[in-house]
Amino acid sequence: MSSTREYSFADRLLMHFDQGLRTVLGRPPTTGRPNPAAAHAEADLSEAERQESIRLIRVDHCGEVCAQALYQGQALTARDPAVRQAMEQASAEENDHLAWCAERLEELGGRTSHLSPLFYLGSLAIGAAAGLAGDRWSLGFLAETENQVVRHLDGHLQRLPAQDARSRAVVEQMREDEGKHASTALAAGGAALPTPIPQLMTAASKVMTHTTYWL
Repeated sequence: MSSTREYSFADRLLMHFDQGLRTVLGRPPTTGRPNPAAAHAEADLSEAERQESIRLIRVDHCGEVCAQALYQGQALTARDPAVRQAMEQASAEENDHLAWCAERLEELGGRTSHLSPLFYLGSLAIGAAAGLAGDRWSLGFLAETENQVVRHLDGHLQRLPAQDARSRAVVEQMREDEGKHASTALAAGGAALPTPIPQLMTAASKVMTHTTYWL
């Protein structure tokens, strides 16, 4: 007799609700990977450099909150159990990013964005809608999201102070993971999205990055 438990939609809804609370208000469970920043010494940053690092990592933290919400929404509405499992695995790795960003912000004397709960709810709805559209579209949406995040992190690596090795190590590992998630989603059968959708996604991302940089 198999010991694998089959969860009902109501069970999964409650689990995702718990995970959402942990994402926005607490510390969600991670995969246990070491923080990439641990291999680097703290730099002697000027006040201007410290503030720039705080603002950029705050944006990245909110981006990970949004990523969690997207994955949770997509996993909740995915039809294929294999696709759901892929979403949940990616979500677990994104929790690492969330924890690393939060730890780095604390080290720098910064804070997370006041707008994170709002962006979480919006991203959750978008993720659920993508899942309802069908697994191929959901995987395509995931791939496009991650590709845009890679470009976003490239920009942050150009802007972070060169001597802030701890922040840079976190962002570099995040970038590597996001690229893998995009490749995995495409290999699993993700469909290319119609042209207007990536453009709308880029516009929405700019709203998030510009507001959370300050708030």
